[in-house]
Amino acid sequence: MRYQFIEAHRQEFRVRIMCRVLAVSPSGYYAWRKRPTSAREMANQQLLAAIKTAHEDSNQTYGSPRIYHELKERVACSANRVARLMKKHGIHAKHKRRYKHTTQANAAHAVAPNLLAGDFSASAPNQKWTGDITYIPTQEGWLYLAVILDLFARRIVGWAMSARMTSQLVHEALHMAIDQRQPAAGLIHHSDRGSQYTSADYQHALNNQRFQVSMSGSGHCYDNAPTESFFGRLKIERVHLRSYATRAEAQTDLFRYIEVFYNRTRRHSSLGYLSPAVYEAAYHQRSALTVCP
Repeated sequence: MRYQFIEAHRQEFRVRIMCRVLAVSPSGYYAWRKRPTSAREMANQQLLAAIKTAHEDSNQTYGSPRIYHELKERVACSANRVARLMKKHGIHAKHKRRYKHTTQANAAHAVAPNLLAGDFSASAPNQKWTGDITYIPTQEGWLYLAVILDLFARRIVGWAMSARMTSQLVHEALHMAIDQRQPAAGLIHHSDRGSQYTSADYQHALNNQRFQVSMSGSGHCYDNAPTESFFGRLKIERVHLRSYATRAEAQTDLFRYIEVFYNRTRRHSSLGYLSPAVYEAAYHQRSALTVCP
């Protein structure tokens, strides 16, 4: 380990000084340098290179479990080995910032009970959807993002963006989800009690689809935890790494994050480290095999 430390820092400090500090002889260090690299060390170097590539591809957001699942099918490795190498070389995921609530309730609007009651599981797509709004800073001002998330695969099935946080914004996200998924009656639509969701026109749209309406309790942010978790990851993995000059620039970047990375590529621990698209595809494949004679 001492020779490896000297090798790693030989461009910064004189070798003889490091040898003296670390109580090793310069001749021993130079003899170590001439030895052929062991098969184990070569394998570690190759694995470390793959780890760094996967970490960069995730925009430095993957920790060791996701890196392991990203690499295990093409590189010989174990979860412990990946974690050990990442720790040794200071490779880690970015940490989540605290979520800030966005929407405001309107006391004059009717509210619905919490039908989910903390149960965010679903046995098939289009059983339970959650909706919420977040804000994105740009140099032109706030850009508001509304999403509809399908709890089965944590997939964003509808989204919309606007400079204003209005009921039209959440309408557009809902319409996108309905057009893409064509859900059956009885789906549970869960949101907070924000005025955009409790408005008469939005509730009318839900009733037209014969959805079951569910709402979080007042001030209970964890009642919509999966959607808030998505917003948290979005901010860490994309928004906090950018400085958007315009709302249009932010919209383009958020589209790429949602549709190209999050839905199709990003691995979720709750989905067995599969992406939402792959998890859903596996479900449909199993369903097709079940109905085949």
